[in-house]
Amino acid sequence: MTTTPDDHRWLLTAIDLSRLCPPSQTAFSVGAVIVDEYGNELSRGYSRETDDHVHAEESALAKLPTGDPRLAKATLYSTLEPCNKRRSRPKTCTQLILQAGIPRVVIAWTEPPTFVTDANGTEALTAHGVTVITLPELAEAARSVNAHLIDQGLA
Repeated sequence: MTTTPDDHRWLLTAIDLSRLCPPSQTAFSVGAVIVDEYGNELSRGYSRETDDHVHAEESALAKLPTGDPRLAKATLYSTLEPCNKRRSRPKTCTQLILQAGIPRVVIAWTEPPTFVTDANGTEALTAHGVTVITLPELAEAARSVNAHLIDQGLA
């Protein structure tokens, strides 16, 4: 799968956003940025930005109008694989991404079984035709924001 020159830059922006997350012992700190086909930022969000249960992708998507036509050619950058299982909301982030029609997702690392086993967000997205690219060279930077969980053996 092909990366673009801007993929690293936008994923680093998402990592910076994840540093804004209020700390949690029960959830990862994640940042997300949605970028249009021309490289313009459409929206951004981070975990727990608006309430204790909001996920980064959900926060970024909520700032755009439903059915925004720019999403059909957009890329969503997330520091962690979008969730495919969730207890706190009726829709998972993978469902929200599919509903929005975003065709491309770039992540830094896949979700470990810390809070959810068999997360499979990547599999769910690719099964519906979404291109998912992982940039493993940025995984450590994304994980470092969650050092408090890692230090406790949770991640």
